[in-house]
Formats: sequence, C-alpha cells, structure tokens
Amino acid sequence: MTSPAVSDVELANALRALAMDAVEAAKSGHPGMPMGMAEIAVALWGRHLKHNPANPAWANRDRFVLSNGHGSMLLYALLHLTGYDLPMAELKRFRQLGSKTPGHPEVGHTPGVETTTGPLGQGVANAVGMALAERLLAAQFNRPGYDIVDHHTYVFLGDGCMMEGISHETCSLAGTLGLGKLVAFYDDNGISIDSEKGHITHWYTDDVPKRFAGYGWQVIAGVDGHDVEAVHKAIRKAQREKSRPSLICCKTVIAKGAPHKANTGAAHGAPLGAEEIAATRAAIGWPHPPFHIPQNVYDAWDARGAGKRAERKWRKLFEEYSVRFPEAAAEFLRRQAGELPAGFEDKVRALIAETHKKAETLATRKASQNVLESLKPLLPELVGGSADLTGSNLTMVKGSRVITREGGGNYLFYGVREFGMCAMMNGIALHGGFIPYGGTFLVFSDYARNALRMASLMRLRVIYVFTHDSIGLGEDGPTHQPVEHASSLRLIPNLDVWRPCDTVEAAVAWTCALERRDGPSALLFSRQNVAFALRSEEALAQVRRGGYVLSDAPWAKAVLIATGSEVPLALEVQKRLAAEDVAVRVVSMPSTTVFDRQDAAYREAVLPRALPRVAVEAGVTGFWRKYVGLEGAVLGIDRYGESAPAGDLFKHFGLTPENLEKAVRSVLS
Repeated sequence: MTSPAVSDVELANALRALAMDAVEAAKSGHPGMPMGMAEIAVALWGRHLKHNPANPAWANRDRFVLSNGHGSMLLYALLHLTGYDLPMAELKRFRQLGSKTPGHPEVGHTPGVETTTGPLGQGVANAVGMALAERLLAAQFNRPGYDIVDHHTYVFLGDGCMMEGISHETCSLAGTLGLGKLVAFYDDNGISIDSEKGHITHWYTDDVPKRFAGYGWQVIAGVDGHDVEAVHKAIRKAQREKSRPSLICCKTVIAKGAPHKANTGAAHGAPLGAEEIAATRAAIGWPHPPFHIPQNVYDAWDARGAGKRAERKWRKLFEEYSVRFPEAAAEFLRRQAGELPAGFEDKVRALIAETHKKAETLATRKASQNVLESLKPLLPELVGGSADLTGSNLTMVKGSRVITREGGGNYLFYGVREFGMCAMMNGIALHGGFIPYGGTFLVFSDYARNALRMASLMRLRVIYVFTHDSIGLGEDGPTHQPVEHASSLRLIPNLDVWRPCDTVEAAVAWTCALERRDGPSALLFSRQNVAFALRSEEALAQVRRGGYVLSDAPWAKAVLIATGSEVPLALEVQKRLAAEDVAVRVVSMPSTTVFDRQDAAYREAVLPRALPRVAVEAGVTGFWRKYVGLEGAVLGIDRYGESAPAGDLFKHFGLTPENLEKAVRSVLS
C-alpha cells in the first residue's frame, strides 16, 4: 500500500497531526494514545488489515476493535485516510453534536466502526466474541477449497483495559478456546491518569507477558511500538500461529513527538494546546497547516483499490461456492442478513397454540428450556451458554453441542464469567451470523450490567436468560435473591425485559426476543413452579403486546396488575373478591417495556384511567407507581430477603392473598 514517495514516518505523522488537531479544535479529547500508537496502526492498517472502505459490511473483512476507545481519533483518522465515507469536515467536528466523530466510537454511527467502545475492557471482550463467531461460522460453512469465512480479529488495548477484570474473564477463555485468529496489540506506555506525571507503577505492576502466557496465548514481547518493521514482523508471527491467540506487547511513548508532553499523563485526556502542537509539528517535521493532508499521503493511505480487489476475489469464490453448495450459500446469506428462516412465524404460532393446549404447571425456567428444545432445530444461528449455571438456567437442550478448543459447536460453558459472557455475546452478535443467548441468575445481572447497557446502546440482538427471578429461589438467601433487579433492568433504555407468568408467556417472550432486530431482551424466569393461567384466544393473541387483560370482570371496580409468579396470586384474589361481589380486572404485564410502546388507545383499553389500580410483584415497589399512581397500591418487597423455603418466604414477606385483597380494598374505599 505504501507509495515509495511516502515514508512510514509520514504515514504515522499524518495520524498524529489529525489527532492533535481534532482534539484541539474540540477543546477536549485524548491525543496521547493516537500519537503513541500511530506506527502500530501503520503496520496493521497499511500492510495487513483486510477491509473494503467502499463496503464496511463485507462479510469476510477483518474485524478491528479499538478497545481503548478514548483514543477514537486514531480510528477516525484511519477511516478517513483509507477511504471510508468520513470526510475531513467530520474530523473537524470531532465530539460535536450530530457529528460522525463522537468522543468514543459508536457502531452504526460511523462507517467502519465495528463496536461501541468506551468502558475499558469491553472492546477486547467484544473482540473475543467476534473471533469465536468467526471460528464457529467457518466450522459451519467452509468446505474443502472454499474458505468463505476466513478473517482475523485485531484489537488495540491499553493499560486501562488490562486493569479491568473483564480482560481477565475473556482473555483467559480465549486462550482456553485457542482462538488463533485473535491478535491483540498492547499499548504498553506506562501511563495512567492518577498521578502528577501519569506513571502507574504505584498501582499497576502486573507482568503482562507472563499473565497472558498463563492464559495460553502466544506472547510476542518486547516489540518497539514505534518501529513499523518490528510490528509488521510481529503481526506476521501472530498470523502464523493457528492454535493460540496472540498478544503483541508494544512498548510506546504516549503523545510521541510532543516535545514537552510526551510520556506524561497530561497528554492522556486533554488537548496539547496551540503552543505544544506548533512545537510538535516542528519536532516531527510536519509543516502542514491544521487538517491538511498532502495528496501523496492520501494516495499512500488509500485502501479502496486493495479493498475492492480483496472483496472481488472473495465474491468470485462465493459464486463458485453457491454453485457447488447452493443450500449452504443461501443459508449463509440469510444469516448474514439477520433474517429468520422461512416459515418461522407459522411454526412459532403452532408452538404457542400447542403450549396453550397443554396447560402445564411448570417453573418458567423449565418452560424456557421447552421452548428452546422446540426452536433450536429451526434456528442453527442460536449460540447459547451459561456462566457456570447450565443445570440451573436450563439453557442447554438436546440440540446443543459443546464448543471446545477442537472445533465448532453451539453451546459454550462460559465459566463463572457473567460480565465476560455478556460482553462476548455482544461481540458474537456484532460479527453477524448468530443470535447469542446466555444464562445466569437474575441477581448476577449486576455483574454484567454494563455489557447489557452497551448491547442496548448498540441495539444488538442478544438474549439474556436470567433465572431464579425472585425470593422464590429460597434457601440461598438474600445474597442470591433479586429484589431490585427486575425494576432496575426495566430502566435501561432499549432493553426489553420479560417476566413471564407461565409456559405460554415464556414461549411468547422467547419468540419476541428472537424476532426483535433492534435491541436486546432479558427473559426473567422462576425457579419454582407457576400455575398455568387460563386465557381466551383474544388474550392469547395480545400477550406479545407486553401487557393484556388476562381475566376480565363485568363492571370491574379496579385493575390488578401482576407479573411472573405473582399472576396466580392476582387470579386467586380476583376469585375471592368476586365471591363478595367485588369485580376486579386482572392484567398480566410480562413486559412493561413492550407495553409502553403500544399505542395510547390500547394502553387505555387495558388500564382505564377511570379505574383504581393495584400492582403486585415480588420485588421493589417504586417502579410500579408509574402505572398505579400515588393513589394506587403496590404489594411487593422493599427490603432484602431471607434464607428459607420459597413458600415460607412469600408468607413472611406478606405476598399472600389476604394482603393483596387488603390492597385492593384500600383503593376502593
């Protein structure tokens, strides 16, 4: 790619100049990392990265992840220079409202950005998921002589990513799985924010090479991160290694080239200042004005021609593949498009009807497993797993094949890595070709919460199976009993939260989660058995609207709203009150998030404003005030649980027919 007339030094300095100019124009940002990793970027993007700027979604492109996402200007400069649809005007608007160059990279917002990074460590976790997806997809679709899935995942990361615990969770698993096409570049600059000069030896002295060697990675240590040839050779060595991921440890100087701020914490997260930028231009021999790139440098960086040729070669291979393996080719394209199989809707409709007909009383976690048993044969793109709770989450089915170091599969034992699991699932979804789901106890969603937030921000189709959803898990006690979790998850924008009351609602929840293409879903399931709820055909059709009239009563005087295992309690109280000529409507609300998206007329039909309301859920009560108002009543638990059998706990905490009946009467008086 490099023109003889343009040196690697000039290519790197173009990145440095754009980074410091954009940060200075924004009066905020992080110039140090882009300036320090410039030569590493030249080696990777200039000599190895397989991508097509004209088609950022090309299926067989290499994936590049900037885990140290605060250095976003490095990525934006690379995308601009190599030919992506990111004009200089957008670099000049770095960090400004509405620009395509936000402070941290955002997938779907800037062409060529593979994942949204910012919270440190999650980018490398996403990259592990992407590398796993590449291997699984290759195992399913490649044929002898036709490696239609054959690409690497490259990730830049720094000390902050290394310090975050999620890097341990996912990198250790990457080593165990032997993800040989994962290559990480460690920006070892010895700098952090929390000291006068930024040096981190007072709080970070890990022997990173030994740490990653212990994980089972190939460690390429002692690489001069400012020597393009040295980095190039390290990449070649990493590419030759097929059975282990590779860590290239690059010793660098933060803000390389800045005469006074290089190798200081001051360069990490603040503009260099006009005076230092002028001195830097002189020091590195870059005489050009701000945001000016000479045409010969543009020409040397331009990757459009090489990208077009690489994709054309792949498309020719895929055309031959399509002739020889037409069914596999059609399936590959379907999955890349994120479309569900033909006839899926009809099969799901039949499954829900059959489930309704069976009218089984089951724990909803078991109902979830039954749904998976039925749907897994229809959806080869489903990749499941659990954070060391497979037998409790019931996420494994007959069609599950364990993913190992040796090959493919569709079910991963993540180990006790809740955060890592969810961040890897994000990477799997981002890669394409799969719908990932993973299980743990609801209470441990706390560990994974930021990965859930990032999935919601990125609008990814991932599915969280959170079981043991209330004090109903019993004897494990308050450390394991989720009280605030359902409500807190409902507060995450764009996360659909389902808490089904029986087998039918479990089937509908799974269906809606699988059909949803614009965001993640959390499915909350019970440990204990929950009685089947009889419902009309009309009610059955409305379950997918998130809230519906489960059992109505003529001339109802109040509405009783319930979710999950508390729905049978509401139905029992409805009968008790009916015996005393007090008519009450029961509304099942499996998903408040979905219900809130319904039109106003439907919401009014389900929850008439003229009727007083009572809500019941085995969790904190405050969330339900949005539905019942200050005049309504909520029966729940506003304290932590106890260690005892589930039945005893529901009585102890007052989740009884007697107390719910009192709550209803309180709003009628």
